[in-house]
Amino acid sequence: MWIAEDNPAAAEALLTAAMAAAHRKLELAPARSRFWSLRGFPYLLVYDAEAEPPIILRFVHQSRDLPAALDL
Repeated sequence: MWIAEDNPAAAEALLTAAMAAAHRKLELAPARSRFWSLRGFPYLLVYDAEAEPPIILRFVHQSRDLPAALDL
């Protein structure tokens, strides 16, 4: 990941936020693909909530064209 090359501490914080998001309240959304905005980071985590453990499908910067980036 490019973040790790530029700032290892920021990359570690981002990974920690992503892992925490993947384990929160999976019952909040009815669809198989769930979305989580990572607090403190401009990224959207998209994961398969029906997989055990949840599988991260996409990790997208929110400035991107989200419909195109989330073409699952």
